Amino acid sequence: MQIIPSSMLPERDEGSLRSFLEGCREAARAKGHFQIASISLAVKHIAPLAVLESIYEPEELHFYIERAADEEALAGAEAVVQAQFDGPSRFAEVQAFAKEILDNTIAVGDLSEPFTGPHFFTAFTFDDSVSEDAAFPAATVFLPRWQVSRSKGKYGAVANLRIDLDTDVDVLVARVWGAYSKFGAFDYADESVPSVPTVEAKERSRTELAPDHYPAAVEAALGEIRSGAYEKIVLARALELKADRAWQPLTALNRLRERFAGCFTFSFSGGAKGSFIGATPERLLQIRDGHLLTEAIAGSAPRGATAGEDAKFARGLLESEKDQHEHAYVRDSIIRRLAKLGVEAKAEGSPRLLPLANVQHLRTPISAEVGDSVHLLDMLADMHPTPAVGGTPREAAVPRIAALEQLERGLYSGVVGWFNHLNEGEMVVGIRSALIQGDTATLYAGAGIVEGSDPEKEMRETEMKLHALLDVLTGQD
Repeated sequence: MQIIPSSMLPERDEGSLRSFLEGCREAARAKGHFQIASISLAVKHIAPLAVLESIYEPEELHFYIERAADEEALAGAEAVVQAQFDGPSRFAEVQAFAKEILDNTIAVGDLSEPFTGPHFFTAFTFDDSVSEDAAFPAATVFLPRWQVSRSKGKYGAVANLRIDLDTDVDVLVARVWGAYSKFGAFDYADESVPSVPTVEAKERSRTELAPDHYPAAVEAALGEIRSGAYEKIVLARALELKADRAWQPLTALNRLRERFAGCFTFSFSGGAKGSFIGATPERLLQIRDGHLLTEAIAGSAPRGATAGEDAKFARGLLESEKDQHEHAYVRDSIIRRLAKLGVEAKAEGSPRLLPLANVQHLRTPISAEVGDSVHLLDMLADMHPTPAVGGTPREAAVPRIAALEQLERGLYSGVVGWFNHLNEGEMVVGIRSALIQGDTATLYAGAGIVEGSDPEKEMRETEMKLHALLDVLTGQD
């Protein structure tokens, strides 16, 4: 990627913008390949979800991720370039696609600020390949036309523009200048700003996919575990809700972010294919400044109605041999798979409690120093799926999931996130999630099955997890 120092464009006016874009067009003509002009600007204040609501178009791709506890939020909309891939090489193909784009990108602006420069947004389904009529392809990656961010009191806006050999620069200057004028002083009370509809959808019907099947699937899995086929497998359930009108994914997303501040709330829209939203507690992979952070999350218990009941459930979780074993499978698998890539990761002691609004888990942070020696997507390819959503040994357990569940997972238990030109990124596991397609919402939740699991208890655990989305969509507290 070519970076133009801000000192070469000291005047931030329309004339300087036009000169920069004309230079990008000359580069496109010299190379015989379109160029991406990436322009970053620090702004005083911006709320990424409010901006996404204002420019929301159901037919356009968008991405949103936020973890309130980290004081970070990132949104992007409208694909300036995008690609889809299928098959076992999908992670490598996304990486190659991004490299080609970055090799033809010219960036300028406040590039020392958080979340500046070009960021790629991506979603990977649970399986390497999906059916032709699946809602999302096995891998989707796009570079947004507009991107806004908030990070610990700092705010930024990025415009990415495709510059072809014959691009009308004046048209782009008018578009970008207008957008930056708006983002630089965003008026949230301006009634002329379009937003998502205020009339909310109401549930008409609720149907479980593969009804009455889950306890039998758990029993079958336990039989295979006892026979030595594998040690752990994760089995999911799905509910389909029908509404009296189209569900509004960003309305649900706003409720999720308010209720689950300790989780990553996310939305990945495939345009007409629908939106995949959720509040996941599970970070699969984060890299910032060469430092890798991941975590093992496995083992679950309810929250109590009183402090005493909550403490009772917490102690039971910490002392549960079944949950400790399940947690160890996940932790050890992550460390082992990173070691295969030459990354020496360390776990932080014994599992600790991760209390969320409606459930509590066992959690162990895992960290390592990686620099740029291994690309984030190479790690992702080897780590996904972890035993927290697949099973262990992975090669034996994962191929059995589809037959036992009788569901197509799609993006559920897949990966959504972002990465940039600095080998930085954040990837989260798509659990506690729902696929929104018009008036249909499909909700997913799963549980880890190990020796000692009880089918009825696993049913109750998945019910508890389903309510994270169910209550939000149906307007219940």
